[in-house]
Amino acid sequence: MDTLWAPWRINYVGKKKKRKGCIFCHAKKSALNDQVIFKTAKSICLLNKYPYNNGHIMICPLRHIGQVSRLKEEEVLDIFKSFKKAKALLEKVLKPQGYNIGLNLGAAAGAGVTGHLHLHIVPRWFGDTNFMPSASGTKVISQSLDELAKRLRKHA
Repeated sequence: MDTLWAPWRINYVGKKKKRKGCIFCHAKKSALNDQVIFKTAKSICLLNKYPYNNGHIMICPLRHIGQVSRLKEEEVLDIFKSFKKAKALLEKVLKPQGYNIGLNLGAAAGAGVTGHLHLHIVPRWFGDTNFMPSASGTKVISQSLDELAKRLRKHA
């Protein structure tokens, strides 16, 4: 049997003490780190630390709000400009064949962070789904977050 090593996942599945507060608010306060790709006047773009697929990006408003109805018009425009920029970066760096794009609003919809609205961009390729998730509960991500963040920032 082959062994797949993903040591960064231990922070997610282990009993490590979780950081208090909102992950997006922490990210916006920091300088560019291993997850943040770029910031704008109204939004931030960062890699998902526990991605569904390689290149899984999230974009959120800088303001801590959880409802679409509370977004100001300038935030909506900025988030969509950031979405266009992030998608162009993924096109250039990873060349995906498709995307899943969306918002998970509320815990019932699968939102892991319910209080801070965020848009998901998940790159997809033909053949990127296989037996691993269904047979063993394992997802194979072929690139480290650090390496991918450096490649995306280089073109941002």
